[in-house]
Amino acid sequence: MSQRQRMGGQPMIIMGEDSQRVKDEDAQDYNISAARAVAESVRSTLGPKGMDKMLVDSMGDVTITNDGVTILEEMDIDNPTAEMIIEVAETQEEEAGDGTTTAVAIAGELLKNAEELLDQEIHPTAVIKGFHLASEQARHEVEEISRHVEPSDTDLLENVAETSMTGKGAELDKEHLAELIVEAVRAVTVEADDGSHVVDLANLKIETQKGRAVTESDLLNGAVVSKDPVHDNMPTEVEGETLLLNEAIEVEETDVDTNVSIDSPDQLQSFLDQEEKQLREKVDIIAESGADVVFCQKGIDDLAQHYLAKEGVLALRRVKSSDISFLKNVLGGSVVSDLKSLTEEDLGFGSVGRDEADELFYVEGEDAHGVTLLLRGSTDHVVDELERGISDALDVVSTTISDGRVVAGGGAIEVELASRLREFADSVSGREQLAVEAFADSLELVPRVLAENAGLDAIDTLVDLRSAHESGHQMAGLDVFSGDVEDTFEAGVVEPAHSKEQALSSATEAANLVLKIDDIIAAGDLSTSGGEEEGGAPGGGMGGMGGMGGAM
Repeated sequence: MSQRQRMGGQPMIIMGEDSQRVKDEDAQDYNISAARAVAESVRSTLGPKGMDKMLVDSMGDVTITNDGVTILEEMDIDNPTAEMIIEVAETQEEEAGDGTTTAVAIAGELLKNAEELLDQEIHPTAVIKGFHLASEQARHEVEEISRHVEPSDTDLLENVAETSMTGKGAELDKEHLAELIVEAVRAVTVEADDGSHVVDLANLKIETQKGRAVTESDLLNGAVVSKDPVHDNMPTEVEGETLLLNEAIEVEETDVDTNVSIDSPDQLQSFLDQEEKQLREKVDIIAESGADVVFCQKGIDDLAQHYLAKEGVLALRRVKSSDISFLKNVLGGSVVSDLKSLTEEDLGFGSVGRDEADELFYVEGEDAHGVTLLLRGSTDHVVDELERGISDALDVVSTTISDGRVVAGGGAIEVELASRLREFADSVSGREQLAVEAFADSLELVPRVLAENAGLDAIDTLVDLRSAHESGHQMAGLDVFSGDVEDTFEAGVVEPAHSKEQALSSATEAANLVLKIDDIIAAGDLSTSGGEEEGGAPGGGMGGMGGMGGAM
């Protein structure tokens, strides 16, 4: 008897009862819908006129931001395809520091246009190849269009910083903040042997303080420590040797629990004298080393505080590990984990002074390799959003210095790339040509959304931009405040070329990854309530995408 006869002509069941399978066009529709839902959720935040999102987590904590990667990370998304698009934002943030919303929006638009090609019976493989060709050509064109920038060109770098901050919480005081950002990044930039510039942001620390105006933000050539002296009689202005200590100045505890039996007051006094002697020895080691300031990562006993004050030593306790590491860059020396091994070589040198108004210690080293950007704002929400905007601007300026290339913003680069890709499409044979043209159309989403978010007519804006670029004005972009088409490079709307290249690369790879999937096999139910059963269109079922609505 043949196997078919033994099976009675019935198909073999190899999947569990709770599993679900979506195939072919339904799988493509499902994936594209999920990816586009993510992209559309952040589109309204793009540009200087972009709106903010209020994100409320399960604990009730509120985050108000228009930073793309922050929004996507905070949203409660439980959909495998949607998470692939979120990875685009995370990759963009890691590699370029900014442009996350642009990258995600382009990925969503690529999939939207790809869906139209699939509906015309064009095979996904042809679309994928066409997108890949277009992405490679677009990145080549970015290199052709971009302009060179040197670390000494502070005006241009400040324009880059201001462009990054525009539309975010830092926008109102962007001129002052841009100066601080460029100065900070240049302070941690070194020139390599091959002439390239390397920016070490590990030597740049951001500290925040609420209750003051943003204009009072400052750049310090050193570190800031938000701690009080452990004893009132300690000095608050010191210049001298510094000790970074990762050991408690306390009585050493035994490794196991012990009971001590005491028969007389003399025995008790002897026990206390022994503890006091142990503390005195630790303080003597510090004093004999010549240390004038101690930054201790752990605790300091009350009696030890008294002894240190008598020795004229300034001591701060429970200093954060990250602060200790940064202080090492500022002051030099080593982080000591055992006082018994302390030597003069372990000590750093610097000046430590207290600002009583801010309740902060300012720490400066003789040859400091670290700077601190002290950001001030009126409330916690203001300071948090300010810090996000400044962090992006720091990354963007450092990327610009390292890469050395910039392009015009305001949608100028996207419209120019779209125009050049349409010319390139003529040289591409087969159905891939349609995919290249679809890629070009997708890039124009950026100026369209910029116009929409500014309350302008997107079609009229795009027509004006195309006309300007066809006339040879490759720097023509949109001024979202006036609604005019202008040379955005000359207007100071400047973006790093690397950020654009990374956005093109990440968006294309994510779109192609989604298009390559033609079969989804899930161990559980793919759809939320209201979704279709296996074999039908997924419809509203987005496998957890419903959580997005509550997050926004």
